[in-house]
Amino acid sequence: MSDQPRMATGPARRRRRLSDEETERRMLQAAMAAIDDTGLTVSMEHISFEDVIRDAGVSRSAAYRRWPYKDLFFSDLLREIAGAATPAAVVEERSASELIRAVARDRLNWLESPERRRELCAEMLRQGALHDFEIIHGSTQWRTYLALHATFLSLDDGTLRADVRDALARSERAFVNQIAEAYRQMADLLGYRLRPELHATFETMASLAHATMRGLVIMAMSTPEIATRRVEAHPFGASEAAEWSLPAIGIAGTAFTFLEPDPAIEWNDERLREVRQALVQ
Repeated sequence: MSDQPRMATGPARRRRRLSDEETERRMLQAAMAAIDDTGLTVSMEHISFEDVIRDAGVSRSAAYRRWPYKDLFFSDLLREIAGAATPAAVVEERSASELIRAVARDRLNWLESPERRRELCAEMLRQGALHDFEIIHGSTQWRTYLALHATFLSLDDGTLRADVRDALARSERAFVNQIAEAYRQMADLLGYRLRPELHATFETMASLAHATMRGLVIMAMSTPEIATRRVEAHPFGASEAAEWSLPAIGIAGTAFTFLEPDPAIEWNDERLREVRQALVQ
């Protein structure tokens, strides 16, 4: 018989005790994964503390050592969700800037006259708005973001409410800045500027466009035809009819309220060549 000590296996083998930090990381990651799959509800009743313990692979004693009361865990989870949430937390096939460039590359000859440049601007907005709406409308992460806003409004004043509010504000600013940068690039490309009499910024324009998109997505939850309705039209000076969605009409209408051709830009052969080269690089 061997004198070597036998290694405990199976149920007899004790699980390594996790630190509170590791327990916290695993538990929050497991809960976030469940929310990514199903979306967040206002009450979070669909998230079971016991299920999170199981999915995280931690012991009940470790979980309850870190959070003696379940409410403490859900408060930390709410902070975690708020910190990670964005108005459109989805992996897009291509960014708004890339879509703008792709639309322009397919229509390089539209750069040659003011009328066609306006049409190109409208086409960028038409395609971009529909692209964004369809992604957001079908996004579980977006539903979580909306529920997070509703949950925040129901919280009592205090540290948790302030933490969630601040996280949402940071998220909104970051997303609006992203939209504003896409509009700024589009304006630079087409030789447009913000109408000076409005004393606005691209962030102002982006905020209103974002609000329009959000409102339409919320309405489409109870009125599905908002998502599917199409109008064969040629608005905003377009010479040819195209299929316009309601989000595209709303976003383009907002954009053209703020934008106008920049009279300081001369569309000579050199500028046309520079813009075309920039698009095909």
